[in-house]
Amino acid sequence: MFLRLLCLCAPGLSHPSCDLCQELGPTPGRGAGGGVCPRRFSHSWEPAPGRLPTLQTVRYGSKAVTRHRRVMHFQRQKLMAVTEYIPPKPAIHPACLPSPPSPQQEETGLIRLLRREIAAVFQDNRMIAVCQNVALSAEDKLLMRHQLRKHKILMKVFPNQVLKPFLEDSKYQNLLPLFVGHNILLVSEEPKVKEMVRILRTVPFLPLLGGCIDDTILSRQGFINYSKLPSLPLVQGELVGGLTHLTTQTHSLLQHQPLQLTTLLDQYIREQREKDSVVSASGKPDPPDPVPDS
Repeated sequence: MFLRLLCLCAPGLSHPSCDLCQELGPTPGRGAGGGVCPRRFSHSWEPAPGRLPTLQTVRYGSKAVTRHRRVMHFQRQKLMAVTEYIPPKPAIHPACLPSPPSPQQEETGLIRLLRREIAAVFQDNRMIAVCQNVALSAEDKLLMRHQLRKHKILMKVFPNQVLKPFLEDSKYQNLLPLFVGHNILLVSEEPKVKEMVRILRTVPFLPLLGGCIDDTILSRQGFINYSKLPSLPLVQGELVGGLTHLTTQTHSLLQHQPLQLTTLLDQYIREQREKDSVVSASGKPDPPDPVPDS
């Protein structure tokens, strides 16, 4: 702690005991006319008898830290420990109680719009494939979207907080395990599975998880097996050919016995004519055929 003594030589006054004021004497602007004593802030100045100096206390030491928590007295600690409130144990453990109902959030216009769009997608499209949405670059995603659009396959992205509630209340609830994280839906009005699998093979880091075709849920291997099936016109042609072959074979089987009978009758008539011609040439009839013994 230090004491600083300030000079009493106010502006416009000179002090008689100040040697500097005595040396300079009364000059304009100092002494009787005014001015400030050069030793006004001197530390070695002593006040005149009968006059009190102006004192200013300046503390240069460490300051008290009031932000730290003060240590409680040990007697108070004992008192606080004795008087601490101990709540009674509940009769039923809180974990066994049903959780309080969460407040219902009001649906915004965007959520209602997305829900209608999801319902239209699942209603108007026969093929719905679920792929994992990986970090594709914008150029790769645009290229893949263009390749799929050539075959009328559209790419749809919906948030899970809107898609999952729709699936829970629909017949597609068995598709819920596929929607973990970010997903992409590949939809088309006709099942273009062969074209979709061929395009996805060029993007190996975009895995196919599963989906449904004509309300039938298929896994990834199910989609691959479906893509190996022949096209519908080819199958229809094979079916028509098989049915025509069976009809032709049935017709030939039905006509076989009458044709054989007709052939035998023609042969018998020719033989009879030959015999008649031989009898007319010789003039003697042939002996009758012997009657077999019964």
